Amino acid sequence: MRKVAIITGSSKGIGAATAIRLASDGYDVCVNYLSNENAADEVALIAKSYGVNAISVKADISSETDVKQLFEKVGRELGNPYALVNNAGILFRQSRVAEMSAERINQVLKTNVTGYFLCCKEAIIRMSTKNGGHGGVIVNVSSAASRIGSGGEYVDYAASKGAIDTLTLGLASEVAEEGIRVNGVRPGFIYTDIHKSGGEPNRVDRLKEILPLKRGGQPEEVAAAISWLVSSESSYTTGSFIEVSGGR
Repeated sequence: MRKVAIITGSSKGIGAATAIRLASDGYDVCVNYLSNENAADEVALIAKSYGVNAISVKADISSETDVKQLFEKVGRELGNPYALVNNAGILFRQSRVAEMSAERINQVLKTNVTGYFLCCKEAIIRMSTKNGGHGGVIVNVSSAASRIGSGGEYVDYAASKGAIDTLTLGLASEVAEEGIRVNGVRPGFIYTDIHKSGGEPNRVDRLKEILPLKRGGQPEEVAAAISWLVSSESSYTTGSFIEVSGGR
């Protein structure tokens, strides 16, 4: 029986690359999306080409009800998850902190932090050996922004990823004895559409020269790191992070 992986925010970018990579590794996958049903269905179709089962499920991860329904649907159609990749996230247009509204800040934190907590909660309920589960793996997609701070651009986004780093460390120690490993990846300047949300689609090209590797990264390179953390090859790794940030 194949293991099941849920990848949040996987209709495009890093999430889509991860869903396809895990399908190629032999996992049945759930492609979670918020609004782009066609893109999610296309990712699921590509995943199925590897001979695995794949479904696309709409859910707003900042909604506790939606998250519960997401995991219940996966349980019915694929089986309980072995792997959760927390990837869904948002950012808004580049702005100084002095210009940010409470509405913006709260929206970023609700999706990027509360959403990860809610998904972790539902995953643990099903994975924990204390609950009769068979263990599992959680990978949190953080960001190099959590170390750098993103001053003048997205301090709210960077702060949300700092919270995810702490969640990763704390949760790893909390559930280790329940057969669950928790790790994170910190992508840097990756060619995805998220930069368009920030008002600068070509941000990676503008900044890539400050990196030691002098180039932006591809979603597939992040997916490869996630694949290793999900696999049994990382069985002695928990509470750790892989930097996928070009050396910065």
